[in-house]
Amino acid sequence: MPDRSTAIVDTLVSAFADLMAADPVAFRAKFRKMAADPFAFYRGSACLFYADVAEREDPWADERTGRVWIQGDLHAENFGTYMDGDGVLIFDVNDFDEAYLGHFTWDVTRFAASLALLSWRKAISDAAITDLVGRYTRGYLDQVHTFTRVADDRDFALRLDTTEGPVQQALLRAKLATRVALLDAITETEGFDRILRAGPSVRRLDDAERARVESAFERYLGTIPQGRSAGVTYAIKDLAGKSGFGIGSAGLPAYTVLIEGYNQALDNDVVLSMKQGNVAAPSRVVTDPRVAQAFEHHGHRTVLSQRALQAHADRHLGWTEIDGVGFVVSEVSPYEADLDWSDLTEPADIAPVVEYLGRATAKIHCVADSDADNTLVGFQTEEAIAHVVAGREEEFVSWVTDFAHSYAAQVRVDHALFVDAFRDGRIPGVSST
Repeated sequence: MPDRSTAIVDTLVSAFADLMAADPVAFRAKFRKMAADPFAFYRGSACLFYADVAEREDPWADERTGRVWIQGDLHAENFGTYMDGDGVLIFDVNDFDEAYLGHFTWDVTRFAASLALLSWRKAISDAAITDLVGRYTRGYLDQVHTFTRVADDRDFALRLDTTEGPVQQALLRAKLATRVALLDAITETEGFDRILRAGPSVRRLDDAERARVESAFERYLGTIPQGRSAGVTYAIKDLAGKSGFGIGSAGLPAYTVLIEGYNQALDNDVVLSMKQGNVAAPSRVVTDPRVAQAFEHHGHRTVLSQRALQAHADRHLGWTEIDGVGFVVSEVSPYEADLDWSDLTEPADIAPVVEYLGRATAKIHCVADSDADNTLVGFQTEEAIAHVVAGREEEFVSWVTDFAHSYAAQVRVDHALFVDAFRDGRIPGVSST
């Protein structure tokens, strides 16, 4: 399949050429991780997904449902726990690097195909996969319809008191986490204060780079919602360069900033991540100039997206820029943990989990509309989605399910083609040796 192999290589190079040139070692590591199996390849190749779906007819996208806030890289391993701005443990979507505006179906179908790939890796039958994708999609639609009947979408959340099973267990494990344990892992005491702990992923800065980062941090403070930077809070105690991110963030410059917390007690110190914003995969196929013009840079876009989609976002979340390039600033929280799929092996155990994930997907879409603080969506998303699927709910479920099976099969083929291209040195700028 030389044409498809060429398309895969060309799409990856087009998406990542600048980052590959800046850090080819990081991209060799990224590509080796993607080579592990089809699901890992799918996680790291959102750009290919969007190149494909942009050419596919979408009967559910109209002038409204084709222009809603989406997470942009929704797959089975992008859900987990976090502590919201009100101090409540939430289970939800937990990665917004690719968030943008686009078809609501792009999130739904990207997740559905990931579920099919994850299930295939667990040797689950096609019939069971059909049932699981249906459970996810019906959970999504049911929650959308529920939102059309309630006054405030933001009242809904997957919390300790509204979940059970593996999702509740993830929240309970997060509840046991402590800030002190996180600080002890990342920092050490020197004299009477904390500093960042040395390690292979920690890079000390020269005076000029440190000055640029400190200046960027000062600009970041102006992007935090008012009333959150009083007293000693946000005083920098230490900072360093950071490397070693996962598949999605290879090659992106980042820094770790240790700041004073809400008082001078050492157990209240806060660790922040300052990471360069990446080009959102959906932005490569969305041609509406109003969307691109709404953002100063990709750091700004990521933060506005997260605040819209998450409803009660991290109180430290903000943006800045270094040398004209956008960065996202957020807390490194002890309460963040991804859903552990390793012990979810039987369809009967997975089914209730994916229904929760369907409802969580509906929540991010429906809170990010005309009720949100910052929005490009001037209508009620739930009403728009309910309108396009009205009387055709099972047709929609079948459409999503057919996509999940067919695209997962395509990804398995694409993965093999990618591995061959990488091994043969056919990805320019990133040798496999």
